[in-house]
Amino acid sequence: MIKLRSISKSYDDGASYSVRDVSLEIDPGAFLVLLGESGCGKTTTLKMINRLIDPTSGSIEVDGREVGEVDPVALRRRIGYVFQGVGLFPHLTVAENIAVVPRLLDWPPRAIRERVDELLELVGLPPNMYGDRRPEALSGGQRQRIGLARALAARPKIMLMDEPFGALDPINRDRLQDEYKRIHVDLDLTTVMVTHDMTEALIMADQIAVMSGGRLIRSGSPHDLLTDPGDPYVAELMENPKRQVRRLETLLSN
Repeated sequence: MIKLRSISKSYDDGASYSVRDVSLEIDPGAFLVLLGESGCGKTTTLKMINRLIDPTSGSIEVDGREVGEVDPVALRRRIGYVFQGVGLFPHLTVAENIAVVPRLLDWPPRAIRERVDELLELVGLPPNMYGDRRPEALSGGQRQRIGLARALAARPKIMLMDEPFGALDPINRDRLQDEYKRIHVDLDLTTVMVTHDMTEALIMADQIAVMSGGRLIRSGSPHDLLTDPGDPYVAELMENPKRQVRRLETLLSN
């Protein structure tokens, strides 16, 4: 369980707020998407969960413990984090990149090798073909898969994802979305993902939290938001995928 209780973030001593009074509860096994336009506070909210950013006020609990009471490095090693651009270490091989956190946690070498091989198979990149390659030898989609494998290396139960598929071409994006959904279910993960893509949010999430101007303005299932937006801004967001569907139906009927 992740609980956000009235969290706010100001970088200028309260003159303005990037996030203002956001409260959310995310159940174990949920897939929650933070949705909204650029600058609405969704990435700041995500980063407060693993203390990459500390809130100005409010509190955050992960599994019943206030994150402010946990060493931030230890907290981040328990929570997987995937972001657009991946950030693989260019001087390390694929296998070495995936092994970074298990090595920091002093896993035995054999356990590390087995985990790396297991994860490469999980993301569809056979270890005998990809383990010794360096990031520069990989496509964008392959690098994103390695970033996902690295985030899963220490067996976290929580995954934070910041626009993880945004830089991919449509075919690889669709494939990796499907692949991650399968992994989320198979590993019983709790996922919090940031996106400004309404269609991506609707097809991946079981809960969507819409933010605007640093505030949470609507939260619910994709069906809830499509059928009862409850706010003009949410209605405008939901109209975009509906309009795309209508255009496709027109094309198919011609």
